Amino acid sequence: MAKVTRKPTGVRRSAAARNRSQKARAARSHTSGLFDRAMAALPFTEEQWHRFFLGAIIAAGLAIAWTIASYAGVPELAKAELSKSAARSGFEVSRVRVSGVERMNEQLVYERVLAEQDRPMPLVDLEDVRARLLELPWVEDARVSRQLPDTLKVDIVERVPHAVLRKPDRLVLIDAEGHELEPISAKAAEGKLLIEGPGAARQVQELGRLLDAAPALKPQIASAQWVGNRRWNLTFKTGQLLALPEGDLGAPALVKFAQLDGMHRLIGGKPIAIDMRVPDRAYLRCADGPCPKQMALNGRAQ
Repeated sequence: MAKVTRKPTGVRRSAAARNRSQKARAARSHTSGLFDRAMAALPFTEEQWHRFFLGAIIAAGLAIAWTIASYAGVPELAKAELSKSAARSGFEVSRVRVSGVERMNEQLVYERVLAEQDRPMPLVDLEDVRARLLELPWVEDARVSRQLPDTLKVDIVERVPHAVLRKPDRLVLIDAEGHELEPISAKAAEGKLLIEGPGAARQVQELGRLLDAAPALKPQIASAQWVGNRRWNLTFKTGQLLALPEGDLGAPALVKFAQLDGMHRLIGGKPIAIDMRVPDRAYLRCADGPCPKQMALNGRAQ
């Protein structure tokens, strides 16, 4: 039988292995020492650290359990069962109370909310109901709340009608921000400020600021036309037309016209058109042509 003879481990290899082992023990000892010193430097006792780590382990376990349960659909099943129990106890939508509606058709509000009829109260998504209500042209804001056991309460904040927008094929009631509310008949539009011109709806707020510069004139204005996407022509209830300059010059010109009207009674007078597009000038036109005189903006005859 053959005999196998193993070479003894070399002295250098043995020494290197012992050296590595000693270094590993020294590193572990050093790390452990640093950790112990760091722990000792913190203002916590060993018992407090024990409670902290125990709490962290429990929290991690609960998080893992909740994640697994969520993937399995357990919370949804529990929510559905709770909702069924609530419905059996009478906690389901059987009534809707609406407040704040004065001008719009209240039935439109009920149509947006009746989808929740007979739904268990815990399953009613109040934000979703509110979002559906905000889609209505008249609704500026809406608040939806539960009144247990069986009522949904809806508070509506309506938009305020401000003027009538003339479109190529119809008249539309709008608010002070230019939001279209509903079509309106010519008869119902009588007495309301009429706004027209391409892009006029986007300039309603600007028109409001312009008219606020001369509040005494506002009740006497019948219509406003947005011209060339840059300026306004105002028509008074007397049928007279006032052409204003574009941009920031419009408000000062309107104020000056109000002063001229106070001195010369232009509204209701002979001029059928007043052109103030040229700075520091007011050109008057009468029914049979230019008026006998033209005025400067300071009121003196030209």
